[in-house]
Amino acid sequence: MTAGLTVGEFSRMTHLSVKTLRHYHQVGLLEPAQVNPDTGYRYYTTGQIPTVQVIRRLRDLEMPVADVKAVLAAPDAARRNALIAAHLDRLETRLAQTYAAVDSLRNLLQPPGPAPVVHRTVTPVTAVGIQQTVAREDVLPWWQGALGELHATVRAQGLQATGPSGGLFDSELFQVDRGEATVFIPVTGQVRPIGRARAVTIPAAELAVITHHGDLSGVDLTYGRLGAYVTDHAISVDGPLREYYLADSHDTPDPARWRTEIGWPIFRADHPA
Repeated sequence: MTAGLTVGEFSRMTHLSVKTLRHYHQVGLLEPAQVNPDTGYRYYTTGQIPTVQVIRRLRDLEMPVADVKAVLAAPDAARRNALIAAHLDRLETRLAQTYAAVDSLRNLLQPPGPAPVVHRTVTPVTAVGIQQTVAREDVLPWWQGALGELHATVRAQGLQATGPSGGLFDSELFQVDRGEATVFIPVTGQVRPIGRARAVTIPAAELAVITHHGDLSGVDLTYGRLGAYVTDHAISVDGPLREYYLADSHDTPDPARWRTEIGWPIFRADHPA
């Protein structure tokens, strides 16, 4: 082991700049083997090169400094591997989100295809549902958990679904980032309150309806087309926006086959007598 390598020599051996080595020293990530108390010069050893190589690769994967320190300080290989695996999982999740955002942007740049809108009258239905005031940033995890709980309730209580699951979302949720949301499954049978699930009545409504195909990452584009249609062709009225999940993750694991109907409350001048 060669002792007393200057920071410049160590920089050439590791391909890390002197500035980076100084930063790693300041944050406690890589301590020099020796620091001259009079001059402040830092010295390293060749035995520290493998540690630098590990640090460099972890930082290339955007692992935070605190997590890199935890990896280097791990008491055994199992703990070290668990920390690295957790970071890789986070990277994969971020990558999936990036891919979804790229696909959504490509769809936005392409001329929109025909998106037929139909007018529909829906009658009141009895359902098992979960209602809660939620923050907009929490809607997706809340929605996923609530729908899962409702499907479990239907199975556990032997209820018979009479239509697709759905959701109601008050305007405040979009306008002020917090509002009431309801997810529901229309059913027949006696609903016994359990957990958050309760018997609810989904009210009648007149709707302009459009169908969104695929996962919900680009659903805002479909909402935009429906909103533009309502502005140009119908009279919007107060009331929650609606979603009906004709095919979702409970029906097929393939997001390309998911179908969601979006309903916008309107005044129907074409309502049949």
